[in-house]
Amino acid sequence: MRITDFAEMRKLADEFGLLILADNTFLSPYFQKPLQLGADIVVHSGTKFLGGHNDVLAGFVCVKGKELSEKLRYTYKTVGCSLSPFDSFLVLRGIKTLSVRLERQQENAKKIALWLKNRPEVTEVYYPGLEDHPGYEVNRKQATGAGSMLSFRVDTVERTRKILESVKLISYAESLGGVESLITYPMLQTHGDVPVEIREHLGITEDFLRMSVGIENAEDLIKDLEQAFQ
Repeated sequence: MRITDFAEMRKLADEFGLLILADNTFLSPYFQKPLQLGADIVVHSGTKFLGGHNDVLAGFVCVKGKELSEKLRYTYKTVGCSLSPFDSFLVLRGIKTLSVRLERQQENAKKIALWLKNRPEVTEVYYPGLEDHPGYEVNRKQATGAGSMLSFRVDTVERTRKILESVKLISYAESLGGVESLITYPMLQTHGDVPVEIREHLGITEDFLRMSVGIENAEDLIKDLEQAFQ
């Protein structure tokens, strides 16, 4: 949940003649528009927030300028790496509800983050929508929201595993960005193949959990976490 300053990245890119490539999956174009902030290439996992229903595998590349556009068009015409008609339909269907979903998910995430901060078992909460997040001001400058992804640490490894085994409404599963709330154990799932020393350097340790907050009732989600903590 670290925030990158696009303005500073643009200065570096211009100084050294580099392109900026940004992954905008977590915020989507609804909350952040990297091409307007200085990025040259933007990628999205369309499987996540753009699709929104965990029923399509898709990815998108958006570029700035005619030269990059022609290179990209040539690649997908010759290699064939483009989305099928039905998968395109599923993503278009999801985009129709993007704003409604993201507003509700963000609202829920903020409530859960505040609740987590007051739990004695939680040692740290990482959510860019909290004012004490180190990237809060940068995010406010370049995005219109903080999204619905959050991470937190608990006091013991045993509690981490108990939470994962005890949640009922929230699903213990990978992926993110769908209407359902998911909780993930990054050290075992998303980063399981990363060498331990690199993983721990990134802060992905045994006491670390990640949540993708969905559109369910926020109080129901908090009650589910509460019973899982006990």
